[in-house]
Amino acid sequence: MIIANQEENDREQVLALAEDFPVWVSQVIDLPTANEMIRVIGELTATNMTAVAMIDQLEASFAALTAFPPLRALYLIWRKPYMGSGGGTFIHSMLKASSFTNVLADQQRYPSLSAEEIQQLSPQVILLSSEPFPFRERHIKELSALCPNAEVRLVDGEMFSWYGSRLLRSAAYFRNLRAGLEP
Repeated sequence: MIIANQEENDREQVLALAEDFPVWVSQVIDLPTANEMIRVIGELTATNMTAVAMIDQLEASFAALTAFPPLRALYLIWRKPYMGSGGGTFIHSMLKASSFTNVLADQQRYPSLSAEEIQQLSPQVILLSSEPFPFRERHIKELSALCPNAEVRLVDGEMFSWYGSRLLRSAAYFRNLRAGLEP
């Protein structure tokens, strides 16, 4: 069985694979759909009890995630052009879970942004993902100059964008990140 994802795999790829193999396609956009993916894969692989235990652990860790005062955040995934994470994405839902207000919530998927647009968004925090673009310290300086009133941080992109078992570490990561951003 091949497990594909609607965001990562295009229709032609899935149809070509499905000619020779069983293919299951997930569509994960938030924590409930991530949990549903885990449940279904548990059923498909006869590991139901493991899947249910993982879902229970995930739900408990996110329910215990401390509510922090909301901060207006821009989450960047790419440079040249800058690209951020908009509404309707898994990253958007993880921002929300960690008490960030996504300044691109009204835009879909991954919009391109000019330097001027980033300034106009006036984020309090700019989060630079470790992947798919490998932001580094020099990019912190670049964006700090662009938005001098924003806190600019490198973040582990896996915690915001990978679902499945990786989520078992996400809530604790978010708690530590937010605690480090509070005045």
